[in-house]
Amino acid sequence: MAFPRWIPAPLLAAGLLHLPGAASAQVAVGQTDTFEDGTTQGWVINLLGMGSPPAPPVNVPTGGPAGEGDNYLQLTAVGGERAGGRLGVINFNGEWAGDYRAAGVGALEMDLFNAGTSDLFIRILIADPGAGPPMNVAISATPFSLPAGSGWTHAVFPLFGPGSLIAEMGSVATALTNATEVRIYHSPDPTLPPPPVVGVLGVDNITATPVPEPATVLLMGTGLAALFLGRRRQRSR
Repeated sequence: MAFPRWIPAPLLAAGLLHLPGAASAQVAVGQTDTFEDGTTQGWVINLLGMGSPPAPPVNVPTGGPAGEGDNYLQLTAVGGERAGGRLGVINFNGEWAGDYRAAGVGALEMDLFNAGTSDLFIRILIADPGAGPPMNVAISATPFSLPAGSGWTHAVFPLFGPGSLIAEMGSVATALTNATEVRIYHSPDPTLPPPPVVGVLGVDNITATPVPEPATVLLMGTGLAALFLGRRRQRSR
């Protein structure tokens, strides 16, 4: 079981018994964490306030993707096998819990900014911890690459379809149906626990976006097919 290697199972089990947000199912298309309220909006790294990480997430009041006056969330990892050594952030708030399939949420999108000197590989994780460690953990099959020093970049993490999520434990479908945790983290490989890193990551406008309408998918496919056929005809002339 990979998850308890990252968060000790006794701590996780004890703490999740007291998480009011984990019991509610409120994920909805269009919800967005913009951090304009000056808080971290429930995104944490010290699970349930346990311990004192050297560099907790902070709300930065300016410099987001919209420029001056645009708040964003800043994550810092100090490297090494110690508190704060890994780069990531967790949310157990009720608004990010629930059944992603029933809600029609097809992707999580966000703006990311690598402000450090290490290349970063960002993934998302969705899991179903309840009164104990999760039985189902889904993680991004492919990371979003952020070279060191890159500016704000819009990232899309699809939840369904080929190449979207893979099961680190249990079932992807069950993790998405009974989600109580969302995590954004750095890891070059789709395994847990993630590696330590020295890095600084800006995050803003975390948004639940809808599954594309079937007609949209059909139009996209038709357009690609027409483009392909047109190119074949040109080559045959």
